[in-house]
Amino acid sequence: MLVLLPPSETKAPGGDGAPLDLAALSWPGLTDVRARLVAALVALAGDPRAARTALDLSEAQDDEVTRNAALPGAPTLPALERYTGVLHAALDVRSLTRAQRARADRRLAVGSALFGVVRGTDRIPAYRLSAGSALPGLPPLRALWRPVLGPALAAVDELVVDLRSGAYAALAPVPGAVTLDVRSERPDGTRTVVSHANKAHKGRVARLLATTTGEPGDVVRLRTLLRRAGLHVEHDGGTALTLVVPAG
Repeated sequence: MLVLLPPSETKAPGGDGAPLDLAALSWPGLTDVRARLVAALVALAGDPRAARTALDLSEAQDDEVTRNAALPGAPTLPALERYTGVLHAALDVRSLTRAQRARADRRLAVGSALFGVVRGTDRIPAYRLSAGSALPGLPPLRALWRPVLGPALAAVDELVVDLRSGAYAALAPVPGAVTLDVRSERPDGTRTVVSHANKAHKGRVARLLATTTGEPGDVVRLRTLLRRAGLHVEHDGGTALTLVVPAG
């Protein structure tokens, strides 16, 4: 099972690993696009005003531009420790036991505007680039990534659970992947889309999938695994699952 996570805008600073080695990252077929984007970000950082516009930053966030300027020589961390957003806080990989972390390292990958997708163990620096960013002189990120990232993900020979947000899933959809929609249910039975808390719920699901000793091979077995864990999960056919959580 491969669980695809979204990245987060917030990232842990620093690191204890050697500088970025693109050739050492998983899915080496993505190296050329990765290198092109790293070079573009470094060059863009030489013009802070243009970088703010392209990356949708304010002057108060110029440290993000500085990070991008230092990308080639910056220290690295495993991807699972680099991202610090709501979903990744709920996943909380640092609290896993050694055996759980080993399973998480095998199963978890993170979608990325800069790297396409990386395994949880891949060492990456802190950076700023979002799926919706438009870099001067380059095609849209979707046009860059889809021709190479799409085939790479389609070639994964195991159940794929795609928890990426819409913008990152659009970089390269995965045919046949299981997706998870989160709905909030009020006492009267009416349901609404879960917005911000959606990330926390998906983070908890990701933690469960990362650490379970089970190995579901299809959507039905995955639904069963989640239900046995006490989650209210519905399956109306196809590969889409709905997680229903109480309102509030």
